[in-house]
Amino acid sequence: MDSDQSTSPAPARDDAAPDAAPADTAQAAGGPGRIVLAATPIGNVGDASARLIELLETADIVAAEDTRRLHRLVQSLGVTVAGRVISYHEHNEAAKTADLLDQVRSGKTLVMVTDAGMPAVSDPGFRLVEGAVAAGLTVTAVPGPSAVLTALALSGLPTDRFCFEGFLPRKAGERASRLADLDAERRTMVFFEAPHRLEPMLRALHERFGADRRAAVCRELTKTYEEVIRGTLRELLEWAETNEVRGEIAVVVGGAPEREPGRPEDHVAAVNALIAQGIRLKEAVAAVADDTRVSKRELYAAVLAAR
Repeated sequence: MDSDQSTSPAPARDDAAPDAAPADTAQAAGGPGRIVLAATPIGNVGDASARLIELLETADIVAAEDTRRLHRLVQSLGVTVAGRVISYHEHNEAAKTADLLDQVRSGKTLVMVTDAGMPAVSDPGFRLVEGAVAAGLTVTAVPGPSAVLTALALSGLPTDRFCFEGFLPRKAGERASRLADLDAERRTMVFFEAPHRLEPMLRALHERFGADRRAAVCRELTKTYEEVIRGTLRELLEWAETNEVRGEIAVVVGGAPEREPGRPEDHVAAVNALIAQGIRLKEAVAAVADDTRVSKRELYAAVLAAR
């Protein structure tokens, strides 16, 4: 098991950045406005993009998951928000979405920001996008920091194929059921977790996926006390049991190892079960062979020999 710690100072702001967002020509022409999902820093305020800063200064409406967090962000950036700031979070988005869409329809530019990272990814924003798409309104994004991709990149685990699973259920039974669904998942998996629930989460992963599955706990990404703990699930569970874990947590888990194909004779019953459902012999053999990675010819012969 190994641990990385790093401290990164906030880079200087470049107010003359050449990639500033273009003017909203639709609004200038009196047409409908647009919705912009704007990524905010996940820890280091220096990660704020020039486009985010410009939009905060010029948008007609800024919808924020937490207006207090937004206030602290703009203070740190030295930005003055000229537009109307509204609170938009999981508890009021159903009630406020229709009005916000009406504002955009009338020509307003609406910027959606959450506490950290990209809106709509394990954060408020999906309802707004869903409604805008249904209404034919323009939705775009200002990309930026992402805890999901940052954790994946730093984990040391395969990055060519991955899936994001968000937070696991809090109740043990529901959590076990979700993990059972992921038992054969071959892709690298990324989860979020609260620090006080990390130990039971790692124990559940250990029990379901085995002690030797590779994983990483990524803590306080891009912040002063950033830490990445890499090892087996056994090692990470032992670490969590003996340390007081704090901060924002992402857990990255390696995918399931490739299963051995086994003998063709072991899969005859599966072929016969498909035949009983009305599927032709050759099609049933092909389906089972593809799923189990055994030879079609040998499986076909095994089915005939068993009759």
